[in-house]
Amino acid sequence: MLNQVQPRTSSLLLSEPFMADPNFKRSVVLLAEHNEEGTVGYVFNQKSDYILSDIMPECPEADFPIYIGGPVANDTLHFLHRCYDRMNSGTEIGNGIYWGGNFETLKLLINNRQVEGSEIRFFAGYSGWDQGQLDEELERNSWLVTNHYNADFLFTDEEENLWKDIVLGLGPKYAHIVNFPENPRWN
Repeated sequence: MLNQVQPRTSSLLLSEPFMADPNFKRSVVLLAEHNEEGTVGYVFNQKSDYILSDIMPECPEADFPIYIGGPVANDTLHFLHRCYDRMNSGTEIGNGIYWGGNFETLKLLINNRQVEGSEIRFFAGYSGWDQGQLDEELERNSWLVTNHYNADFLFTDEEENLWKDIVLGLGPKYAHIVNFPENPRWN
């Protein structure tokens, strides 16, 4: 295996540099749930062409980008946030990050400009793995796993460099893979 870190809720999955699946090409996936029944996560570095006001006319000033959370149920909207102090709802997944919460409260906060982009991410769809599926992918070296990262990285506008920055943060053992070409035929 690329690394021996076991995934858990709040882990980051970093796709191997040559992953062919376009849903996960050089992706950073935050696991919102990981247990014996399966795994749910959200891709943090695949921004869509939409902003929140495009799909929520009741929030006309909401210019928050919508990210493609994964290939499952991409007609659903999900959010992860770091504003529990104002939301008073959501499930804590770790590192000060919460999953979901009271959407009516969130709309009020958005319309009153009490939530900043550095505190919340919206996702169309999610990434999901059935029982044992992620373990099989880890055995095939499809993912690096880390449980130690700066959550501020996830909530920046630097999603283009997110995969690279987090891989570099894993240390010299993995740093060389950021220089691999996206397509091995380009080597």
